[in-house]
Amino acid sequence: MGLALSPASVPAERQRAGFVALIGAPNAGKSTLVNALVGAKVSIVTHKVQTTRAIVRGIVMEGDAQIILVDTPGIFAPRRRLDRAMVKTAWTHAYDADRVCLLIDAKRGITEATEKILDELTSVRQPKTLLLTKVDLVDPPTLLGLAEKANEKTRFDETFMVSAQTGSGVPDLARHLAASMPQGPWLYPEDQISDIPMRQLAAEITREQLTLRLHDELPYSATVETETWKSLRNGSVRIEQAIFVERDGQKKIVLGEKGKTVRAISMSARQEIAKLVGAPVHLFLFVKVRPRWTDDPERYRVMGLDFSR
Repeated sequence: MGLALSPASVPAERQRAGFVALIGAPNAGKSTLVNALVGAKVSIVTHKVQTTRAIVRGIVMEGDAQIILVDTPGIFAPRRRLDRAMVKTAWTHAYDADRVCLLIDAKRGITEATEKILDELTSVRQPKTLLLTKVDLVDPPTLLGLAEKANEKTRFDETFMVSAQTGSGVPDLARHLAASMPQGPWLYPEDQISDIPMRQLAAEITREQLTLRLHDELPYSATVETETWKSLRNGSVRIEQAIFVERDGQKKIVLGEKGKTVRAISMSARQEIAKLVGAPVHLFLFVKVRPRWTDDPERYRVMGLDFSR
């Protein structure tokens, strides 16, 4: 994205800042797009549905504007309390944002879940932008038909066709979002790329590797929390994290035979976290059973979710 100007070179009266909520069905490409716009990894990405749980805010500096991207959980028909909390949180941020972007996976098209989102969006008064994602996988005539169909359902101010993987359309989208931000002072330091504490982001990275490693075997209720974070004299960082599951049988899945699975997860997570913090990392993972943690209000507070009944 464009280089951020220093506060001294951007008079207060020229500064702009605002929130953009990215919503869509699961696996629409929200987290991948956030990372592409920010230019760094601030949101985890996997092929598993509902990877994003906690609200992630990526911060983009584009010219004299600061864009705070709100990566929300995918919207779908909720069945469990955790599902309900994620869907409710996604819509809450859509109604609170300065602009709402609906992402539609161009290859998948308008599914039943997307139809319901389009219907709900008609009651959202904020300016709306349609983003067709993964457009590198679809031929142009299909894209035009998809954009037309979506705009018949809900009126969008503009439509962008982007591929976060190739970067196609991403710079144009960034400039558009910057121009649409309301006038006002920047809300974060210009070198900050996310408002998530480093401990939480590190835990999310480990959960990403956990998901990638186990995928279908992974219990839906597995989660990760950073328990200790210590900077050592030699410049490295020692991190202890707990992987929480709800039953002993799930613990065995995460550990793997003779602990091979959790060691592989630790190795890949350690490498990703080291890139994030810019220092060597010593990562220690402990798999713990926490029965019915999805009914614990405190866990929802940590993730920034509303504890729904």
